[in-house]
Amino acid sequence: MARVSGQTDHGQLLKALGGAIRAKRKALGLSQEALADAAGIDRSHMGKIERGERNVTMLNIARIAAALDAKPSEILHAAGL
Repeated sequence: MARVSGQTDHGQLLKALGGAIRAKRKALGLSQEALADAAGIDRSHMGKIERGERNVTMLNIARIAAALDAKPSEILHAAGL
């Protein structure tokens, strides 16, 4: 099986996850930079996550969810995963 990256995500899983993160961030009125800072993730990496260009680790999903005051399962559910 091929490794999944932003270029091989034919099922659009990464884009769905990134879109859910972006929607929650915007609903909370946070900038991408503020979310990245709160999650301890580089801002440019956060942008790539939101665009579905990065295969996100579970650790980073947990960090992002905590910064959004949500559970990782809530983020995944919002993404339809």
